[in-house]
Amino acid sequence: MKLTVVGGGSTYTPELIDGFARLRDTLPVEELVLVDPAAERLELVGGLARRIFARQAHPGRIVTTSDLDAGIDGAAAVLLQLRVGGQAARERDETWPLECGCIGQETTGAGGLAKALRTVPVVLDIAERVRRTNPRAWIIDFTNPVGIVTRALLQAGHRAVGLCNVAIGLQRKFAALLGTDPREVHLDHVGLNHLTWETGVRLGGPEGANVLPKLLAEHGDAIADDLRLPRPLLDRLGVIPSYYLRYYYAHDEVVRELRTKPSRASEVAAMERRLLAMYGDPSLDEKPSLLAERGGAFYSEAAVDLAAALLRAAGSPYQVVNTLNKGTLPFLPDDAVIEVQAAVGPTGPVPLPVPELDPLYAGLVANVTAYEDLALEAALRGGRDRVFRALLAHPLIGQYEYADTLTDRLIAHNREHLAWA
Repeated sequence: MKLTVVGGGSTYTPELIDGFARLRDTLPVEELVLVDPAAERLELVGGLARRIFARQAHPGRIVTTSDLDAGIDGAAAVLLQLRVGGQAARERDETWPLECGCIGQETTGAGGLAKALRTVPVVLDIAERVRRTNPRAWIIDFTNPVGIVTRALLQAGHRAVGLCNVAIGLQRKFAALLGTDPREVHLDHVGLNHLTWETGVRLGGPEGANVLPKLLAEHGDAIADDLRLPRPLLDRLGVIPSYYLRYYYAHDEVVRELRTKPSRASEVAAMERRLLAMYGDPSLDEKPSLLAERGGAFYSEAAVDLAAALLRAAGSPYQVVNTLNKGTLPFLPDDAVIEVQAAVGPTGPVPLPVPELDPLYAGLVANVTAYEDLALEAALRGGRDRVFRALLAHPLIGQYEYADTLTDRLIAHNREHLAWA
């Protein structure tokens, strides 16, 4: 079996490699191809990847290349983890929205729209080349904003599933708090990518006992601290939101914080320089502990599980993925992309039934879905007015003066990546 990682020069990649090495019985990979245009960086990552495989006696071969077409040829699945514009573009995404008093973040708000506009055309070009080379290959998208990018892929008819590590991270945290095996923890996870709530935490599967009330009663303070939200709010909600909900529930507080500290992009860029220096050490043959601070925790387990289910009908029977709504949330269009538990197999994911969603959450989901519709239209067709409409629709912006100013700044900071600008 051949798998290809586009964006293989990412500092995330050793996390993925470690998962492939440890979980080779779940997903036996014979050839793993890392594709990236940054040749020097790719060789550093590729060298460490080969040493990780060797240390764990994995028989598979790791290939590095900057030739996308050669890299994807014959691949059973292609994993996308690219960042168009690199950390420099992320730095801008996190900075210029703050000048208008809006969240500066790489996946939501104005910065998230900028990333979508840069990313969707590139991903669609890659996917078309995959389809020409191997039309039966699955595309697994880890590239943010995952919901919008996955919808672009599915709308264009590609065999694609979106993946995020938020759910698996919460599953692991809850399992530790409960003192149980993570495989026993099933999340009633519902919403959109980076806009989700755990409405239930069940032991043993989707029909298992719901221990969410127990979690909140016994560990609510620890959970609230992790989310950086007040414990009384969690008690009033009776659900556990993802940490991205803090951008909505505490918007002004977060803006004040972001204005007084270095951007996350600058922190990550410094971390990446340290990681790449480590990767160049020929004695290093395991992922360094510093990588845990980079983000993407448990990405490798989630990716292996998803690929195994799609390619071998193996892995976990239920997984949280980004896929077409198809009536799961009846207040959304069928072609919206939602993030929910699904039964995943070689024919793709089938969302599990979701109980009627409280209007408190359904209203925000519907609002952000409308924004994502407009964001995808702007990414596919371009134009200042389409960008403005998407920003005006976003619940973190919503005022025409802000939307007008942010439109001009978005275009100015991203002109080199926007063919229509």
